[in-house]
Amino acid sequence: MDLLDTLTDKGLRRELPTREEALAVLATTDDELLDVVAAAGRVRRQWFGRRVKLNYLVNLKSGLCPEDCSYCSQRLGSKAEILKYTWLKPEQAAEAAAAGVAGGAKRVCLVASGRGPTDRDIDRVADTIAAIKGADEQVEVCACLGLLSDNQAERLKAAGADAYNHNLNTSEGTYGDITTTHTYADRVDTVTKAHGAGLSACSGLIAGMGESDEDLVDVVFALRELDPDSVPVNFLIPFEGTPLAEEWNLTPQRCLRILAMVRFVCPDIEVRIAGGREVHLRSMQPLGLHIANSIFLGDYLTSEGQAGQADLDMIKDAGFEVEGTEQTTLPRHRAAAAGGCGGESACGSGASACGDHSEDAGCGTGACGPCGGHRAEADEAGADEASADADEARTDLVRVRRRGAGTELAPNA
Repeated sequence: MDLLDTLTDKGLRRELPTREEALAVLATTDDELLDVVAAAGRVRRQWFGRRVKLNYLVNLKSGLCPEDCSYCSQRLGSKAEILKYTWLKPEQAAEAAAAGVAGGAKRVCLVASGRGPTDRDIDRVADTIAAIKGADEQVEVCACLGLLSDNQAERLKAAGADAYNHNLNTSEGTYGDITTTHTYADRVDTVTKAHGAGLSACSGLIAGMGESDEDLVDVVFALRELDPDSVPVNFLIPFEGTPLAEEWNLTPQRCLRILAMVRFVCPDIEVRIAGGREVHLRSMQPLGLHIANSIFLGDYLTSEGQAGQADLDMIKDAGFEVEGTEQTTLPRHRAAAAGGCGGESACGSGASACGDHSEDAGCGTGACGPCGGHRAEADEAGADEASADADEARTDLVRVRRRGAGTELAPNA
């Protein structure tokens, strides 16, 4: 297929595809799906070999957020029956992080609900980072605390944070449809602040909120322009009690096309399958590993993922390996610019391989913790788009988190 040959060649050269080519990936048919995965897989292996980076979420403060993000179970006015608690103590967070590290996680993501941190909150997180790195200095720590004020990114960097997550979530043109309490520009500003402070920038999207193919391509191209080191791709989990509770727009095939499009646009960037992986990819999760090189281990912020051991078994059975702390996540040319985040030594295969806001990054709303959305035209059989009929929506897979951080139950790592 000429399209896939072109996209593969561009990905191997780190050349940006055209918008038309990115849109064409989303418009491919189910008959072409394995070819799409194989093409994206060649690009993935060139820059990341067969390694899978494991990340682990710790929800430092859950629920009661004053923002009105429609996708989020922690939003203002949410009736989702999620866990609600204020800040974990540093030792509690460190204990939760240790469970993920013991399961093979290389990065711990510290997330807190709210518009953004106060200076006192930055102090709290600094103490938590110290506790985590005091137990294991090789662990990468990514903070996701919302909108940052001046000098807060620098303070997090000085405290030992390696990265900062703040997702764009959707296109600038449709951002106002999902959130009114802050702007798309606010999010871009926070990613820019993190980058400027020397933190590894992590920023991604949420798919499945009713957006169009054009919206998806817009946000991924905007992310490419921001040049983050990692891009989490979240698939909306339609939580009961949120405005998007009925948005069941995704199929496993659609999710794989979205991941492939992101890989072609961001060939040498860490692409992470984030929230909604289990709900929407389901039995096709292993195919996602041929495109993305990173996943979350175990549970998300407010929803439960599959068992951590099941994640590890899936990686092994699919012929991949868990990335170790001694390995560099990013290719050499990116690792140097990012300060080598991901490890000290180069690794991988191929000539060039080597190594948010609180409701983002895997909150169980899309994980962000995140497209389904509306195709401009259906394909000839209409099979690419699943209807949102109740009998097709796998609502049985949406489970509110009742274990791990903030509870007396052991984490699922």
